[in-house]
Amino acid sequence: MNGKTCLVTGATQGIGKETARELVKLGADVTIVGRDPARTEEAAKELEKERNGARVDFLLADLSSMAAVRKLAEDFRAKRDRLDVLVNNAGVVLMDHKTTADGFEATFATNHLAYFLLTELLLDLLKKSAPSRIVNVASDAHKGASVPFEDSTDQNYSGLRAYSQSKLANILFTRELARRLEGTGVTANCLHPGVIRSGFGRNNSGWLGFGVKLMGPFLITPQKGAKTTIFLASSPDVEGVSGKYFDKCKETKWSKPADDMELATRLWAKSEEMVQKAGLA
Repeated sequence: MNGKTCLVTGATQGIGKETARELVKLGADVTIVGRDPARTEEAAKELEKERNGARVDFLLADLSSMAAVRKLAEDFRAKRDRLDVLVNNAGVVLMDHKTTADGFEATFATNHLAYFLLTELLLDLLKKSAPSRIVNVASDAHKGASVPFEDSTDQNYSGLRAYSQSKLANILFTRELARRLEGTGVTANCLHPGVIRSGFGRNNSGWLGFGVKLMGPFLITPQKGAKTTIFLASSPDVEGVSGKYFDKCKETKWSKPADDMELATRLWAKSEEMVQKAGLA
């Protein structure tokens, strides 16, 4: 990865941080993205110690906000003139219904629309830097969803359903993106990281936060969970491979709805409509 430039979202803890750590060790220049200024700066300083001469930049963004995603892309461009690997990793699971400043359901906005918009805004840099890679962190939780963009309200909201829908959206987005990128030298793949022992899910009160803590000893470590992301970001074994879903560094099957390219096309159109609406607000 010497001379490669990477951008990793959600990199202050968990698999995002471990992904950034290993990319730094492999020789890449890495920019990490987080929400909290102190934690993000601290993580960048920690990662710089992994290799003499490592360049680890950090940028701040609340990825539930489309305006923040646009600023993130602008800030990255101000620092870098190429992008070899984009890792869309940041995500949330919210048990209570929340609406973003743009009027979107927060899980869908953070877990899917941020992936969609940030990728779109940096796509020319990725093409310029080709061969380059886009890695989208999805989840086997997508297998519980059928339609990734149903509207939800306080009355019918389910946090786990919203999360499953967003993860299905990650896979459908990856498949449509890979189709559109054919012949450009840019690949797009997605993955299931496993069920990770990290801070993910602990931003909820009640049974979910308690359950995550209770199950902690039985979950895999962030180091193990990051292996497939790192594999897709760096391994020569997947050079030129695109539009696939991986688990434990091997291609695996997605659900039947994730195989529906008509649904992928509808999701793309819906996502474009939503981010454009947010841009005009």
